[in-house]
Amino acid sequence: MTVETEPLSENTADVIVVGAGPAGSTTAYHLAKAGLDVLLLEKTAFPREKVCGDGLTPRAVKQLVAMGIDISEEAGWLRNKGLRIIGGGSRLQLDWPDLASFPDYGLVRKRDDFDEQLARQAQKAGARLYERCNVGAPIVDDRTGRITGVHAKLGEDKREVTFHAPLVVAADGNSTRLSLAMGLHRREDRPMGVAVRTYFTSPRHDDDYLESWLELWDRRGAQDRLLPGYGWIFGMGDGTSNVGLGVLNTSDSFKELDWREVLKAWCASMPEDWGYTPDNMTGPIRGAALPMAFNRQPHYTKGLLLVGDAGGLVNPFNGEGIAYAMESGQIAADVIVQAHARATPAQRETALQRYPRVLKDTYGGYYTLGRAFVKLIGNPKVMQIATQRGLTHPLLMKFTLKMLANLTDPTGGDAMDRIINGLSKVAPKA
Repeated sequence: MTVETEPLSENTADVIVVGAGPAGSTTAYHLAKAGLDVLLLEKTAFPREKVCGDGLTPRAVKQLVAMGIDISEEAGWLRNKGLRIIGGGSRLQLDWPDLASFPDYGLVRKRDDFDEQLARQAQKAGARLYERCNVGAPIVDDRTGRITGVHAKLGEDKREVTFHAPLVVAADGNSTRLSLAMGLHRREDRPMGVAVRTYFTSPRHDDDYLESWLELWDRRGAQDRLLPGYGWIFGMGDGTSNVGLGVLNTSDSFKELDWREVLKAWCASMPEDWGYTPDNMTGPIRGAALPMAFNRQPHYTKGLLLVGDAGGLVNPFNGEGIAYAMESGQIAADVIVQAHARATPAQRETALQRYPRVLKDTYGGYYTLGRAFVKLIGNPKVMQIATQRGLTHPLLMKFTLKMLANLTDPTGGDAMDRIINGLSKVAPKA
């Protein structure tokens, strides 16, 4: 039996959010702004590193603006105008689309600093942040099977504590031990990706465009081999470049290759004056999983809501996770706030059941299209043909950018927007 060493009121709240990454901090921020008492539990201490490309599309920028984050250059943010795409012997520079619903610029920020800014913003809004709080087993009501809190080890001395709330949000990433403990397992029929990246001191650090290489060649053997993935180069504006690659699990080579070695070989093929050499590497190569297309469901059950990577919210078209982590956090917070205002448990439950439906209405059809796209490009030959033919047609690539980045106006958009929105609407919301 756990002995409480703090007053019970300090360990109870309206909502517990487990994980202070972009999904958890955004959820906690919006809940706290609405006046709810929120505990935000983070297993590490800030600042802390996370594997990421560090590039933020206009979707993520919109969420930062909604949270009141200072995204000025004076505050250390590097703006970008769009995406530079390289492949098939072509090089195409595309600006982010000019839309009513999203800004026309992206941002770059290192994840260790980025995540801390969001967590501190949630704190300013009133969320109670506990760092070095390693959450273990859920506390479950024997009668109802509902989660009513969590066990955790707090601080450097790993003191055992329990936290209690009628609702818990799992924002604990791809591994999401909390979801697993509540019986929510990963769907094997959904794609997974892997991202590996490192940093180099480079003269290319100050770039107005995010750069994506659509052909990822492994030239280490007797015969060159095209791999199912893409490479990226994002200038950080601080003297370094984030260089990495994203790979899908839909290919035969996914498990057989050491992707860190592939990244080293890819970097070695770059022009020497870019500086992507072992001597200029400023940190180790790190990797992380990219859980895509709702790969863990249901997103709400028995008092537990899943947000961000815990719910498999990564965009299967492009591997982007931060925007969807933050958006799902805002959606979850809105649903929880409305449920909190209901008079009876049955009414609250009815309101909470809306969360997975909103997610499917928002992303379901688009993610279904993304899963079909992933199957296609899992064949390197298809990817090669698409790259060689597509990059010579700027209008087609403008459409592709809108599709892959999920940047359309839902109402009043242009013909491209209407086509993409129409496809997403008619696709099954699985």
